[in-house]
Amino acid sequence: MSTLIFNRALKIIGFFALAVSLSVPVVSDAATKRRVVIKKQQVSKSAKTAKPVKTASAKKKVVSSRNVKVVLRGKRKSVVQAVYVPRPSFGQIAGLHGAQDPLELKSSVALVIDQDTQEVLFSKNDHAVLPIASLTKLMTGVIVSGAQLPMDEMITITQDDVDTEKGSRSRLSVGTSLTRGELLHLALMSSENRAAHALGRTYPGGLPRFVSLMNAKARLLGMTDTVYVEPTGLSSRNQSSAQDLATLVNAAHADPVLRELSTSSGYQVAVGSRTLQYNNTNRLVKNPEWEIGLQKTGYISEAGQCLVMQTRIAGRKLIMVFLDSAGKLSRLGDAERVRRWVEANPVEPARIKISASAKPANG
Repeated sequence: MSTLIFNRALKIIGFFALAVSLSVPVVSDAATKRRVVIKKQQVSKSAKTAKPVKTASAKKKVVSSRNVKVVLRGKRKSVVQAVYVPRPSFGQIAGLHGAQDPLELKSSVALVIDQDTQEVLFSKNDHAVLPIASLTKLMTGVIVSGAQLPMDEMITITQDDVDTEKGSRSRLSVGTSLTRGELLHLALMSSENRAAHALGRTYPGGLPRFVSLMNAKARLLGMTDTVYVEPTGLSSRNQSSAQDLATLVNAAHADPVLRELSTSSGYQVAVGSRTLQYNNTNRLVKNPEWEIGLQKTGYISEAGQCLVMQTRIAGRKLIMVFLDSAGKLSRLGDAERVRRWVEANPVEPARIKISASAKPANG
């Protein structure tokens, strides 16, 4: 009898070992919809010996191990795995990641400029025109702040502000009322999409007028590679180049409101009976080794991870632009690599210009 129990126990252990070995982490991201591929794999007969977990359906029994579900329906048994299939960015499609550089940056597009002299210290595919994600909100801030509208005016989030482009989430539920100043703070510091959309929607003349002013301002600044279609950056049709974005950072840095709000490390807003804590999407603002005067991050799958900053390094005021970085933290890593490079060459860093042979995407 003991031998039988021992053998059955071994079979159960073998089954769970199989389930664990087949497990694949499920990756989710609130900023964009994900494509999921479902794989089914046959399970060995040892699954019969596993003790099932009862579910609401009497005909369906499920045994779970990590991210693997073993579904038993009568005599049919299968392991169901959710496998994340990332969408390639426009830069990846264009082959921009094939360009190598001495600093080994993970961003396919990069630009570092001396703000005072406009000297280009480092460039990599800086004329490539790509989606810019939430870097868009920097121009949104330029228009709102420049209009000198009442910052204490209350604005209510409506269904029109809900993201139908990417299905991103927000803690600002429909019906929430905040001041224009609070919404601008959240848009620049925490990249709050509904806040940015509400700022454009409630602008005098409405959203079409607001977007028109965004494009007019871009032309006025000489941003010839840039186009905006909405104020959040959720649309991949909001596109620009590193050269244009450096121009925008320089202009935005002249506004003390944008400097203060974009570099704020945290901010609280009262929503009904609750107090919501928001934090800066750029952790470098809390790093004592950095002196950041203006910053904005961005991400959608088409754009990759993006970052623009005005900062002071080794006594020099610099503008940095990083587009289409592959990993979540790699844009910050690229900024660190550039900082160390400038610090190692404090007087005059060797100018570096890198270009990929592939034609940039403009779709």
